[in-house]
Amino acid sequence: MLAEKIRDAKSVVIFTGAGMSTESGLPDFRSSHGVWQNVNPSEVATIEALNNNVTQFFEFYRTRVLGVREYQPNQGHYILAKWANEGLVSTIITQNVDGFHTAAGAPEVLELHGTLRTVHCQTCGKKYSNVMYEKQTYYCQCGGTLRPSVVLFGEFLDEHVMFKATVKSEKSTIFIVLGSSLTVSPANYFPELAKQHGAYLVIVNAEPTPLDAIADEVIQHERIGAFLTRMDEEITQLRKQR
Repeated sequence: MLAEKIRDAKSVVIFTGAGMSTESGLPDFRSSHGVWQNVNPSEVATIEALNNNVTQFFEFYRTRVLGVREYQPNQGHYILAKWANEGLVSTIITQNVDGFHTAAGAPEVLELHGTLRTVHCQTCGKKYSNVMYEKQTYYCQCGGTLRPSVVLFGEFLDEHVMFKATVKSEKSTIFIVLGSSLTVSPANYFPELAKQHGAYLVIVNAEPTPLDAIADEVIQHERIGAFLTRMDEEITQLRKQR
């Protein structure tokens, strides 16, 4: 029984992808209705664009910031935040940049690709709220260019975040993937790493993934929010029985 395994686990790590946020209404990236369909990310979501085509860069990311601000965390985000605050979940690793886990109250979120919730100065590093982009204010007090605090195409992921995600994955006893196609490297490395170190691997995703063959449980026909609600209810019942 998965709920019992989660309740008794020494370390539960949650790994979330775009499917976690699409249940909030937020478009994903690669589907037929995804946000990349009318834009070539290699042209606008890069350091080169920031340096050489800044107007288009600003327009693209302002649209993305406004999109994130239009939506809210869903019930699944709140359940995960509750589990994390109760100590049931060790950490949340996410590929998403919408910041919904943090907005829902999760105490520690390892955002592999950064966040659209803040922008920072390319020159001095000062951080600001993404309201700056909403107001079309694109320059720092020092005169430097403000950019979203996300990993652009061609940039390396944050070494500190990667290190913490690696350690948490290796120490996990249950590793649950929620809404990720597991096709983006190096992010898709963590579920495999967890499995190699003995974790019980669960994959909840609408479509098959490359790691389904090594997973202990694969759930494809249940929405993430419904799955988490069911697990939460079952864990609550198990606690009452003690």
